[in-house]
Amino acid sequence: MKRTIMISDIHGCIDQFNQMLHLIKYNSIDDQLILLGDYVDRGPNSKVVVDKVIELVTVHHAIALRGNHDQRLVDLINNDSELIRSKFIEHGGIPTLQSYCDMNNINSEMSNEILNKVKDTMKTSYGHHIDFLSKLPLYYEDHNHIYVHAGLNPSVMDWKNQSEHDFMYIKDEFIRHTFENLNKKVIFGHTRTMDIQGTSDIWFSDDKIGIDGGCAYGMQLNCLIFQEGLYITEQVKNC
Repeated sequence: MKRTIMISDIHGCIDQFNQMLHLIKYNSIDDQLILLGDYVDRGPNSKVVVDKVIELVTVHHAIALRGNHDQRLVDLINNDSELIRSKFIEHGGIPTLQSYCDMNNINSEMSNEILNKVKDTMKTSYGHHIDFLSKLPLYYEDHNHIYVHAGLNPSVMDWKNQSEHDFMYIKDEFIRHTFENLNKKVIFGHTRTMDIQGTSDIWFSDDKIGIDGGCAYGMQLNCLIFQEGLYITEQVKNC
């Protein structure tokens, strides 16, 4: 029986991601890989991670969802909003730009002129990355699970009709709520499990499973494997 393999919040940590795929002996013929978003920001190699995700989706039938950091990068490149710029920088975006552009003075104090040069370079050389991220789905569903980056809004009758913002950003309201009528567990990232339970290991509850191990914060990259009704967990430490 095929394994379902779930990984979230890689955040530019390509070494740990590659180590994980090797550790679990990932084989796209026998495995369904599901990535729950946030491929960029904070970590050192966002560009390489996005390259890898594109390959996994286009060649190896992986499913990749869109996270809030992925959306924020798309918004930065496609808009001139000062608010988007400040949020992007505040939430770890500078290493992403540095991974894409070999230019001096890419830092939190860079001028608009430098930023515009970076954006032009990314549009010219990596427009396919931005287009790829912008078109990623916000959720996926199979017979056993609902997969989202951040969670579900309990106040929305049909979760599929909730806002894009909820899919990518919701936290406490989702985590505190018990979903009794879904009949499927919700698999999510976005909120570090350290912030839920005081440890970076995968968090299990009756109706949801959180898998963000906070790799880009020096913690670990988690992997959840579902096979024949059983859950298996793996971790790669960020040393």
